[in-house]
Amino acid sequence: MPSDLEEQEVKNCGGNVFEGIPVGKSEPSLLGEFLATHDLAQHSRRAFTNDIKKFARWFHASNGEPFTVGRATTSDIADFRNHLRRDRGQAVATVNRNLVMVRRFFGWLAEHGHVAANPAKPIKELKRTTLAPKGLDSSQVRKLLREIEVRGDVRANAIFSLLLYTGCRVGDLVALELSDLTIGERSGSVVFRHGKGNKQRVCPLPVAARKAVAVYLKIRPPVPSERVFIGERGSLTDRGFRALCDKYSAITGIKLHPHLLRHTMAHRYLEVNPDDLVGLSSLLGHESLNTTARYVKKTEGQLAEATDRLNY
Repeated sequence: MPSDLEEQEVKNCGGNVFEGIPVGKSEPSLLGEFLATHDLAQHSRRAFTNDIKKFARWFHASNGEPFTVGRATTSDIADFRNHLRRDRGQAVATVNRNLVMVRRFFGWLAEHGHVAANPAKPIKELKRTTLAPKGLDSSQVRKLLREIEVRGDVRANAIFSLLLYTGCRVGDLVALELSDLTIGERSGSVVFRHGKGNKQRVCPLPVAARKAVAVYLKIRPPVPSERVFIGERGSLTDRGFRALCDKYSAITGIKLHPHLLRHTMAHRYLEVNPDDLVGLSSLLGHESLNTTARYVKKTEGQLAEATDRLNY
């Protein structure tokens, strides 16, 4: 069930989402209808909306006319893709994500008879060399946890420990409730009930994570909310967690973001459990082993180190 914030975002799509961008009369309501009929997480909803806005803004600037779904052509989609890569220098992954979002939106429009055909369907995504997602190395993790300890930031220690030992997503973290935690002296676990695709999974908690969470629970503010992590104005939100990342990015000099910590856990897990993709996939909540297998690949830094060892 969508949250009040998500429902408000859907309502806002009726008038505000294309603010400042000339569009046809029906375009805001079409995007609002698409969002209302798809079960998207709040972060995914925001990303999707921003990508469609980006295309609408480019369409108006390039064609000199308001963005109207019925006027978008296959050439427009191809030119938009090339503009993002060639003119704006955006990463291949970012360009491909934009293309996928636009294709998905127009696919829905075609399916419901709002356009004759999906103009984005023939446009291929850019090819790229697949590398493993980058994570933090051990010295960076130690620096982060040490700065947290020096400041006596009990809540941050619990939050970052959960991320580093379970690889959970930020959505898992903010939705976590007290009843989802089982913490004993010799064992512990956490249930993530609202994972991607509304899938539930159980992750064991190693001793370091159990201790960090247990210490936080002792000083957790006595508020009515069942959410585990509490901020200054109530339950910790996605924005509140990202602010915490920004805070420790400034302190450590390491650019932190939620998925970086997820990647860090995945790399470290495979270091100590070589080739256990099935176990890692279960912990991360991946639907396919192909998604997990990307962590077996080399990172850009590892490839650089390997080529540095070349000698002729």
